[in-house]
Amino acid sequence: MARRPRKTLVVLSFTLVVVTLGYGLVVPLLPFYIEALGGRGGEMGALIALSALTELLFGPVWGQVSDRVGRKRVLMIGIFGYGVSLLLMGVASRLWMLFAARALSGLLTAATTPSAMAYVGDSTTEEERGGGIGWLGSAAGLGIVLGPGVGGWLGRESLSLPFFAGAGLAWLALLLVWRFLPETLPVKEAEDRDRTRVLQPLRLWEALFSSIGFPLFLLFLVSFGLANFEAVFGLYGAEKFGFGPERVGGILMVVGLVTTLGKGALTGPLTRRWGEKPVIKASLLAGAAGYLALLAAFDYLTVLLATGVFILSKTVLRPALLALISRRAGAGQGTAMGLGNTFLSLGRVIGPLWAGFIFDVNLSLPYLSGAAIMAAGFVLSLRWLVGRRSPESYPGPSG
Repeated sequence: MARRPRKTLVVLSFTLVVVTLGYGLVVPLLPFYIEALGGRGGEMGALIALSALTELLFGPVWGQVSDRVGRKRVLMIGIFGYGVSLLLMGVASRLWMLFAARALSGLLTAATTPSAMAYVGDSTTEEERGGGIGWLGSAAGLGIVLGPGVGGWLGRESLSLPFFAGAGLAWLALLLVWRFLPETLPVKEAEDRDRTRVLQPLRLWEALFSSIGFPLFLLFLVSFGLANFEAVFGLYGAEKFGFGPERVGGILMVVGLVTTLGKGALTGPLTRRWGEKPVIKASLLAGAAGYLALLAAFDYLTVLLATGVFILSKTVLRPALLALISRRAGAGQGTAMGLGNTFLSLGRVIGPLWAGFIFDVNLSLPYLSGAAIMAAGFVLSLRWLVGRRSPESYPGPSG
């Protein structure tokens, strides 16, 4: 790899580590922060859903903006906005202030990942591109693994301290991007964009009746079901076991570690050996059992063990579903994968709202709900995912 692309990837990787580390710093603290400001499960779910909603709405917009004004500018906007939002969260003294900061974070931080990936595409050769994108993915995974543990540790002293630390790291990344990354977007004449790249609302409905319809529905169902764990886990640990930020952060660090290792070590070998459909069915069943195991856990060690087993099912399930969609998509693969991301995001918006609402009714209900959703997905997959391989193709935008 040439020197300039290597330097570019180092700076971009550091940027994504900072962004995901900052996210991880915040996650174990939010339940305690919200409770300190007078909120509970409903407010926690709404806060997480707000972040997913802004990502769903503004991620594609920022990608298009970077095609017009350049990657570096959009990347810097995202990093700066991320730092400001963390600072505002750290000084928030009312729930509405926390929601406003979270909305700002989603709106501006959504610019970071699309522009970083596009930057790699601009600055690497065809042979280097896969490795470059993989490098960024590893960097993001590192931040997710380290963030909760560091955030929980810093949160022992002050709930605000991790927010300020994350803001400082964000602005250091901003300085590095400004100083060391040149603009990479080639100068082009203005041209009309291919309209097939824009997904119309009707396309979501049409896709449900195509060959990728059931895997898309499962993506939504799985994303919705997993939100029952992710949205309220901190509150669940605090109220049922008396866990503080440090212990919640430690468990979420295990979640990130298992997820990162599982994606690399399990998904490929399992799908090559058994095919996507059997892996999906087994993962759905294991996910339902994992929720029940979490309900049966009675101390920190058993919670750690149950969480690790549960997260393994989640780690394999999403990639297997996306691989099945890719296999069925044929010539419409780009549109199909975009639809997959949309259905995942819809689940991340609706799921936390539901989990937060039923948590306030009974703290065990989100996990019972998650088990029921995963079990329902397993039962439906017995009917709609038959056989091992799937040759059907999605016809694409013009089909």
